[in-house]
Amino acid sequence: MTRPASPQPGPLTRLMRAIARAVDRVRRENLHRILISLVALSLLSAFALSVIEPETSFYDWLWWSCVTLTTVGYGDVTPSTPIGRVVGIILMFLGIGVLSSFTALIAGMLVEMRLRQERGMTRTDLDSHIILCGWNARAQEILRELRDDPVAGTTPIVLIAELDARPTDDELLVFVHGTVDEESLAKASIDTARTVILLGDDRLDASARDAKVVLGALTVESLRPEVHTICELARESNAQHCRRARADEVVVADEVSSRLIAAAACGHGLTGVMSDLLSRAGRNQLKKMPAPREWIGRTFLDLLTGMKRANGSTVVAVEQQGSLITNPDADLTIGADDALVVIAPVSASA
Repeated sequence: MTRPASPQPGPLTRLMRAIARAVDRVRRENLHRILISLVALSLLSAFALSVIEPETSFYDWLWWSCVTLTTVGYGDVTPSTPIGRVVGIILMFLGIGVLSSFTALIAGMLVEMRLRQERGMTRTDLDSHIILCGWNARAQEILRELRDDPVAGTTPIVLIAELDARPTDDELLVFVHGTVDEESLAKASIDTARTVILLGDDRLDASARDAKVVLGALTVESLRPEVHTICELARESNAQHCRRARADEVVVADEVSSRLIAAAACGHGLTGVMSDLLSRAGRNQLKKMPAPREWIGRTFLDLLTGMKRANGSTVVAVEQQGSLITNPDADLTIGADDALVVIAPVSASA
């Protein structure tokens, strides 16, 4: 079923929001008062000197005021009368104080902004990014695998977690402190996100852990139904709750590991095959891609042999109308809206 798309803010809307936040920050820090003081000092000193020493124009004295305030001192224009020099001395002392306050305030704002980013207290403004909800023993490996992927390697990732600070030095990882609620998801730009990953909280028991993931899925889907949601659960019995919450994919960690161990017991060496296929750093990778146009209307057997000859890729499944068909029949017809799951060499274009 196609989900209705919610309206997304355009570039102009995001720009206006950023300007509004900047203006609000300027007012909150009283930065506008210091700027007004600097402008007033420059204008008043220039006006006074243009009256005291009229042989020099007001614009030249305004230039001198700005040069003096910034302690540059070109010396191209200087007051020559005693009263003019007194005005200059007053401007120097007052200007140093106001300008020092201005630079100190700017430096403080930058330091505070950096600290707020590290502690996850800022709002993001990203597009087509991944939101990672929760930080557990598997999160670091997930992040590493994403960074090894040619496409996701440069995709910004927003982490929502109850941590004191950002847990890694990844430059493309943005940290938002909090739980998976409406406020935190808004800070993580849920309106423009591409994928949301919900991880279990290892500090809780299995039931409470899965309940927290299901609640998070409900929150995400209620805010943006069309985003692709992936849930990590501890128990298979709770998968139905995630599906009812309209999660797109559910991964049961214990189930996957148990099946892999059982498969390895029956066929020695299978774990190495699966590890190579699932690792972004492996020689071959599992990939999902749209069906190539030249194979639409052809049979699966034609597609299988053709792609193998073309780039060494092996088609293992076909997705038709939302259903995944593993190892399809040879006479299955490939449709225009079908997607393929392939085992492709890293160097292959597929």
